[in-house]
Amino acid sequence: MSDANAHGTKTGRPDGGPLDAGPRMIAIVGPYGSGKTTLLESLLHMTGATTRKGSLTAGNTVGDSSAEARARHMSTEPNAAVTTWLGDQYAFIDCPGSIEFLHDTLAVIAAADAAVVVAEPDPAKAQLLQPFLKALDDAGVPHLVFVNKIDKAQGHIRDLLADLQPMSATPLVLRQVPIRENGVVTGYVDLALERAHVYREHAPSEVIEMPAGVADREREARFQMLEKLADYDDHLMEELLSDIEPPTDEIFADLARELREGLIVPVLIGSAERDHGVRRLLKTLRHDTPRIAATAARLGVAGGDVAQVIRTSHSGQGKLSLVRVLSGALKDGATVFGADGGEGRIGGMFHPFGDKLAKVAAAAAGDLVALGRLDAIHTGDTLSAAKGAAALKRAVPHEPVHAMAIAVADRKDEVKLTAALAKLAEEDPSLIVRHDAELHELVLAGQGEIHLKVALERLASKFGLKVTARTPRVPYRETIRGMLTQHARHKKQSGGHGQFADITIEIRPLPRGEGFAFEDRVTGGAVPRQFIPSVEKGVREALEKGAFGFPVVDVAVALLDGKYHDVDSSNEAFIIAGRQAIHEALPNCAPVLLEPVMAVEIAVPSAATSAVNGMVSGRRGHILGFDAREGWPGWDVVKAQVPQAELQSLIVELRSATQGVGGYTARFDHLAELVGRPADAALAHARAA
Repeated sequence: MSDANAHGTKTGRPDGGPLDAGPRMIAIVGPYGSGKTTLLESLLHMTGATTRKGSLTAGNTVGDSSAEARARHMSTEPNAAVTTWLGDQYAFIDCPGSIEFLHDTLAVIAAADAAVVVAEPDPAKAQLLQPFLKALDDAGVPHLVFVNKIDKAQGHIRDLLADLQPMSATPLVLRQVPIRENGVVTGYVDLALERAHVYREHAPSEVIEMPAGVADREREARFQMLEKLADYDDHLMEELLSDIEPPTDEIFADLARELREGLIVPVLIGSAERDHGVRRLLKTLRHDTPRIAATAARLGVAGGDVAQVIRTSHSGQGKLSLVRVLSGALKDGATVFGADGGEGRIGGMFHPFGDKLAKVAAAAAGDLVALGRLDAIHTGDTLSAAKGAAALKRAVPHEPVHAMAIAVADRKDEVKLTAALAKLAEEDPSLIVRHDAELHELVLAGQGEIHLKVALERLASKFGLKVTARTPRVPYRETIRGMLTQHARHKKQSGGHGQFADITIEIRPLPRGEGFAFEDRVTGGAVPRQFIPSVEKGVREALEKGAFGFPVVDVAVALLDGKYHDVDSSNEAFIIAGRQAIHEALPNCAPVLLEPVMAVEIAVPSAATSAVNGMVSGRRGHILGFDAREGWPGWDVVKAQVPQAELQSLIVELRSATQGVGGYTARFDHLAELVGRPADAALAHARAA
């Protein structure tokens, strides 16, 4: 089916055939504060899905319905809403803008037909868009940019695009230029139609005569648009070189084809708060973006009944899996199989609309539906109606950069906490839960301070759990600098068989990283062979807690001599003697504290590289070097070594210095001696804990 658009021509495939059928799924992405949730409200209102626009200040938006999102006036999870416009169905998903929730966004865009990247008209904030543009380019998802809040613009759109273009692997193509009166944007010129429009408050814009002061800029911008389109259309290039005005139909066909194929990124302007430019955005989405057949082909879906899980949520009503049907169909009550081995029977099928659900009986290719009771199915899973479907690529969470040790306020809730954390981690795979057996801690790790605070708030609001949180302990070690020979005797007589063991050991330091070595130097049978492993066992047990209370590493122990009793000696006696010898020796071997030092790679925009140097040195770290970040124009990767104890607050300072986009990875590198005030502080903290 083809349809007429606003300029009276027909749109469709470049060959003139019909658009492929099926609902579209559009991801709305962009940084925090750009106005994504407000844009969703405008889109839903204009499509007739709502009778009244909600607002963030009033707390009545379709998106950001959770208590955590409302309290912060920011998205903390994807919010989906299904609507129809001019006979076409759309599923809009408002994705979180904070880099700390980027994994949720990546899971959504993987199955999207297209994305709208929402930007503010401030060149100083252009850097905030780079993680989203990079993710969309990497995933091959067609996308366009909507420059929001154009009524508040202070600079020029051309300056914003000049700053944005190096961050996008795909050429940005300006579709509209603003019309200004007294420095305020009051309308726009459509560069394809060469038609001027003036905005009307919460109403369609009106066509006006081309303002004289805009004509020169319009001609310049239009030619630049045509030049970029001609890079992928030889016929258009010939027309431009021959000074032939290309037909409007040809221009619109190129705009649609090149967007669908991911060759260009159109740039539109408007104000979601005032509904300016949103109708034009809807028309672009309707006429220019691909549908499910193209998306399935991009993802490598060859056919059959196939869907992908893009989000999991738990509520009082049970588990819901938000699923995009990529091919075929699904029915309520049907059994589905995960490519990774899970399976389940669909226990309810719904169209989502914020926190509300509308029950449906079936879903066809392109539909976005929430499926109930698929307990063995998880975010990222590929579903099919038959076993053996190939797994689609899923989003991989970034490594955690912030952690907290948590505990329930009431110990009887410990089992309940374990179950609740498992559900949170299922909802958000970028949350990592681990039990540290050595330090006796339950650690929750994630993508930043806000990320973990939201997780704790969800524990309280969704599961009724109050928890305490603190900085995780550092797994310090200790070693020795001195060498010592130590004698130990264990003798106990209590009627019947007693206990007797007598040993002499030598303890000495090993080079860093050597661990532990045990040597048998006994001669003449002073200690029978069957008791020597018991001495080693006792030594190892004693080294688990040294003079400072931490495990001892990089030491060698040699058994030199000993005595035994034919009746009273036993394995247990020699174990005790081994422990006793170590406990008595360690305080006299010049013990020293060791701290773990991490190899850290810090990724930041180049403008923040000098600030990173100060962050590292202020944390007793050492810069090893830096290089350009591969695939990220305008970014650097700083390599450094930083003590683990100093990393906890690094991400907070790093995000503050980079408008929230910086990050790092860390892995254990080596143990280093810790002396002076840092050692005193570490020991005092350990004693307090």
